[in-house]
Amino acid sequence: MTKNQTLLNLALTLLPIIASVVISSILILAVGSDPRGVFEKLWEGAFRNSNALAGVLNFWIPLTLASIGLVVTFRAGLWNIGVEGQMMMGAVFASWAARTLVLPTPLLIPIEIAVAMLGGAAWGVLVGLLKTRLGVHEIFGGVALNAIANVFTIYLISGPWQPPEGGSAQATPPFPDYTLLPELSGEFPVSLFALVLTVVAIGAIFLALRGTRWGLELKATGKNPRSALLLGVPTERSALSALIVCGALAGIAGAYRVLFTYDSLRPLASGGIGFLALLVVLLVSMKTLLVPLVAFLVAALFTGSTRLKVALQLDQSLADVLQGTVVLMVLLSNGLRERLALRGRVGEGEPETEFKPIAPVTTEAPTYE
Repeated sequence: MTKNQTLLNLALTLLPIIASVVISSILILAVGSDPRGVFEKLWEGAFRNSNALAGVLNFWIPLTLASIGLVVTFRAGLWNIGVEGQMMMGAVFASWAARTLVLPTPLLIPIEIAVAMLGGAAWGVLVGLLKTRLGVHEIFGGVALNAIANVFTIYLISGPWQPPEGGSAQATPPFPDYTLLPELSGEFPVSLFALVLTVVAIGAIFLALRGTRWGLELKATGKNPRSALLLGVPTERSALSALIVCGALAGIAGAYRVLFTYDSLRPLASGGIGFLALLVVLLVSMKTLLVPLVAFLVAALFTGSTRLKVALQLDQSLADVLQGTVVLMVLLSNGLRERLALRGRVGEGEPETEFKPIAPVTTEAPTYE
């Protein structure tokens, strides 16, 4: 790589950051506020003390787990929109274990996590079976299963698992203390067990995608399932295995929300983290080792936004505008990077392919046999 190419890559990396800050500042000025004050409050909201940092990590843990799970399904060419439902089913299964099993905490917590993984994986398998057996695109199947998971959760909360005082759709009674994930300390309320589990999951997925036959089969299936099938790749099994792994990781994320964040089962306990995870994976272009960093930045922005309403009387949705601006700038920068790379290859002597309009988007599922 030449010096000019290195400088160009650096410029394209910094461009979306600078552009998003400038555009966000203009929008903040338009609503009559001081951009510097907004960014300062965002920083304070995320890093002002150990409790604030713990809040960022408590959001980062489930976001990272869902994101690395989505890296697997994206590698297999699957848009797993159903990750939200998989988180909810993981939360439901973990809640069942917390409400039903009476065991010592060191034994109960691994069982709760395992049960949550089973629930999320089962919901992921449903998406895969709808796609491979019935030809239902994973986007449509995932959206439908998300809704079913949410309705089922509300039924449990307002029905069989309702509080003793009567029906309520707010939350189940708090789980017993021995069923919950222990925190490091009152000044830094984060689960060390969940942190270690998340780091292990990141390393395991990275190694599995890069250094195993399974990872190569996922990549082949994602690139062209028909060609992969002709070359002997079990495309149906690869697709289902990707959804199982993603569902299991999403199940852990859901369990963390009910066993640590809320201490009870609530409607929409996933908190939209599954959809944020989709943005994270798009931003990192499916690079596993970049997921923790980008997820941390998103978690810090989301957590820090709570200070905007308190300190500056600004709506918390302003943080969503900032997130959307960053995403748009990064995607535009990546598109520009690809076009410049193509021109560079053409300039080095590779034949320029004839321009063809982009084919219309189709929801036809690839053939898995």
